[in-house]
Amino acid sequence: MNLTVTSDTCKTVVKIEDRRLDAAISTRFKDRMRQIVSKCKNQVTLDMRQVDFMDSSGLGAMIAVHKAMPAGVPLILSGLTPNVGRVFKLTRMDTVFVIEDSSDLKREAG
Repeated sequence: MNLTVTSDTCKTVVKIEDRRLDAAISTRFKDRMRQIVSKCKNQVTLDMRQVDFMDSSGLGAMIAVHKAMPAGVPLILSGLTPNVGRVFKLTRMDTVFVIEDSSDLKREAG
């Protein structure tokens, strides 16, 4: 389970470096993300451009992270691949999470 974390005074960006967010890594992902977000005072953007597959365990971990966010600190999902985006749409979690497309993340990086 590989995460890259970068922070500045405005936000924290967490990049998932794995291709899959599934039962094999969901518990470690959830635990590590809870550690990261517990210290955040500003927006957290989760860069998911590398993730090609997410199962129900991965989605459950995402929901747990969402619930663990400190009050008033937004969690933004960015760069969802089509397969991962479908999981959020089919489960209607796209109405719960704030989702940006990957072009928003590219503009910030450039």
